[in-house]
Amino acid sequence: MRRSDFYLSGEEGQTMAKVRILVVEDDSIIAMDLIHSLQNLQYTVIGPVDSGEVAVVRAEDHQPDLVLMDIMLKGEMDGIAAAKEIRRRFRIPVVYLTAFATEATLRRAMITEPFGYILKPFRERELHTTIEMALYRHKLESEIKKSKEWMTTVLRSIGDGVIATDAQGQITFMNPVAEALTGWQQEEALGQDHEELFKILDAETLHPNPSPINKVLQEEKTVQLTTNNLLLDKNGMALDISHSAAPIWDESGKISGVVLVFRDYREYRKLEAERTQTSKLASLSILAGGIAHDFNNLLTAIMGNIAIAALHAEVQNLVIERLSQAEKACLRAQGLIQQLRTYSVGGIPQKKTVSIAEILNEATSFVLKSSNVRREAHIPAELWEVAADKGQISQVINNMLFNADEAMPQGGIVKVCAENILVDADSSLNLAEGRYVRIAIKDRGTGIPKDHLDKIFDPYFTTKKGGNGLGLAMAYSIIKSYEGCITVESEPGSGTTFFIYLPASSEKKLTHAKEKESLLIGRGKILLMDDEEMILETSGAMLQRLGYEVEFAKDGHEAVELYKVAQSSGKPFNAVILDLTIPGSMGGKETILRLKAIDPNVKSIVSSGYAHDSAMSDCEKYGFQGVLPKPYRMRELGEAMHDLLTKD
Repeated sequence: MRRSDFYLSGEEGQTMAKVRILVVEDDSIIAMDLIHSLQNLQYTVIGPVDSGEVAVVRAEDHQPDLVLMDIMLKGEMDGIAAAKEIRRRFRIPVVYLTAFATEATLRRAMITEPFGYILKPFRERELHTTIEMALYRHKLESEIKKSKEWMTTVLRSIGDGVIATDAQGQITFMNPVAEALTGWQQEEALGQDHEELFKILDAETLHPNPSPINKVLQEEKTVQLTTNNLLLDKNGMALDISHSAAPIWDESGKISGVVLVFRDYREYRKLEAERTQTSKLASLSILAGGIAHDFNNLLTAIMGNIAIAALHAEVQNLVIERLSQAEKACLRAQGLIQQLRTYSVGGIPQKKTVSIAEILNEATSFVLKSSNVRREAHIPAELWEVAADKGQISQVINNMLFNADEAMPQGGIVKVCAENILVDADSSLNLAEGRYVRIAIKDRGTGIPKDHLDKIFDPYFTTKKGGNGLGLAMAYSIIKSYEGCITVESEPGSGTTFFIYLPASSEKKLTHAKEKESLLIGRGKILLMDDEEMILETSGAMLQRLGYEVEFAKDGHEAVELYKVAQSSGKPFNAVILDLTIPGSMGGKETILRLKAIDPNVKSIVSSGYAHDSAMSDCEKYGFQGVLPKPYRMRELGEAMHDLLTKD
């Protein structure tokens, strides 16, 4: 057979060319012959070295794929001792080179688990075959070792209890979960009959159930998942479990053991209930987001038309009054949509400086309007503002007020107080040092049992019939996201007080006079993109009333073309307002990228009635300079345009 017949091709050949072999041989002539043959076979050679001590050092430094080791080396460390050290420390396969050896020497060599022997003088064909067989065996052993380690790690880390037995039903393995559920440690269980530690009863009759392991050994088939079982642990405590068992087959097709998997079924039932609830909430949130988007588009058109009508009816006081009432109703609808938005998955808060006093007054009026519960409010005029999403904070306050109302079915008084406080470093509250607004909502209801106080903010915990246990959990999560906190004090029979702490804002909330007195008139050419015809008409009319020239686009493609035409005509747009979402076509995020490719200095506002997208909370990340959430009033549109066009 030709030498080339031993070469591997393709990917295998490339792998062989990377194999590095350390040569340990104290006969220089044999060493050079060996190196020449290895290089002919496309191996990379390290060495040669002529002593065991140096071989160990080279193996550590170079980490070769294989070592060719002369058994009879001069010096204190012969080849066998060097091979033993290399295998122990680095797990590198060793093939021995030998011309002769005594029986005692060969016995010593066998203890080191060599991967082969090459007799001197050697032929290149035998050298190649021995090396490749050694490498292949080492690869298989490494894969088996990794597989065993991986399987052991998996079995020890999974959330179910796992017990393995031999063919006689004696314990050979237990993972930590099995230890916890049975009360037995693996060390004391190994070698024990499984029925000593896995005793199960029928959950209804309390009669002993047959062992699933014995059933597998007798019937030689898998026992499928079964429930309605009670496991008696080491201390005699009963635990509701489900379990299944399967045979372990050896190479000859005989059963060599059984693996039993079992779990705490109480936790499984709880998880199933939570998954069902989460699925329902996910469907609700998608619906909520869609409703909020469409409803905000409608409100934008309604509010815009009301504002325009009011401006055209300046002398008709009755008309203006009615339009003002209609606008207030729209603003109330906007507040409801903001609350609906907080249920929408991925709803991202749009922080602004807001007045807690306004939120508290609006919330108490809304929640307690048709209730037999009366409010007492103590809200100082000098209360600090906070940076928050008004819709989210309103939802938190509403939840607290609803709870207070439900706690007093026969009527009563709910006290709502707010004050400015300073939190120092020595405070027992889990808050950073600084200025905070503290809100207290106190009812005179039935109170909360002491053993429930530390659970009321947990998701799905509820004592209400038909409740979902999410209201307080959501409130806690929202306030925590603002680096604030919620605490509670309650005495059964005397009532409950919730305290909400929110960091005060360093910015002052802007206040406005009547809309017709605070409109910011401007000049410039604006491109308005939206897929809703009513938005184009209404917002376009508002922009024109504010002093702007307006052109319209129904999607991103049309917007880009209009922008190009305006640029080439010498009459470019001063700014663009882009709807974030255009169903079936190019929306705001893609459009702004294309516009920036045409004009890197394009001034843009992103607008949407949909709260899910991060572009509405971090517009600059996507290339916008401003945000205009729907619905918006003419004053807000004017302010947004003024801020955009006066930016440097």
